[in-house]
Amino acid sequence: MTHNDIHTEADDPMLLAPDTARELLADAPWRRFAVLGDSIARGVGDPSPGYETTGWADRLAALLTSVRPGLAYLNTGRVGATTAQVRDEQLQQVLEFEPDLVHVSCGGNDLFLPGADVDRVRANLDGLFAAVSRGGAQVMTFTVADVWEAERMAPMRPMRERMAVLNDIVRDLAHRYDAVLVDFWDHPLRLRPQVMSADLLHFTTSGHAVVATEMVRALSARILADTAAG
Repeated sequence: MTHNDIHTEADDPMLLAPDTARELLADAPWRRFAVLGDSIARGVGDPSPGYETTGWADRLAALLTSVRPGLAYLNTGRVGATTAQVRDEQLQQVLEFEPDLVHVSCGGNDLFLPGADVDRVRANLDGLFAAVSRGGAQVMTFTVADVWEAERMAPMRPMRERMAVLNDIVRDLAHRYDAVLVDFWDHPLRLRPQVMSADLLHFTTSGHAVVATEMVRALSARILADTAAG
């Protein structure tokens, strides 16, 4: 199959079957899952024919709930939120929720602003990672994919370098705070012609389905590593 083939959720080779995903998460210890950040955290994206119209975080929460009935889930992600707004408007609510698994996704909106301050973005993200880590939660995050090669993405190519810088910040912080990290920069999903919504900013729901799968794989690897460490 080539990346030009059109799939549905039932036959997409990048997706784990639901039963397989549940098996991978069977020993998940988490009981309170929170997501904070911007529209990527919220799960914004155009519908894809043949796929559930569900964002990646809601998909992951549903899978975690299927193996841990009673899982509490909070998503404070907001369209357009900057790192400072996430800190000022979402962080306290998340901390009061007392999560044991927290996903952080933001920073892109800061870099769309004129005179974007990369150091401030780093400092704000560092503060978010630190705050949720102090509460004992497992932090998780991901980088953005290098989607700008496609011809229809040409208008957005000026953002590529800035997103690469943001990814470097995310990788550094993930290492510092022992976060579960999925690096999508080179993921083959980026080559799918149907992966981007009409706004050229967000994945379609087919992309969200793959993101959820990769988060399951990464969480499963962390579960196994923690188990082996005793």
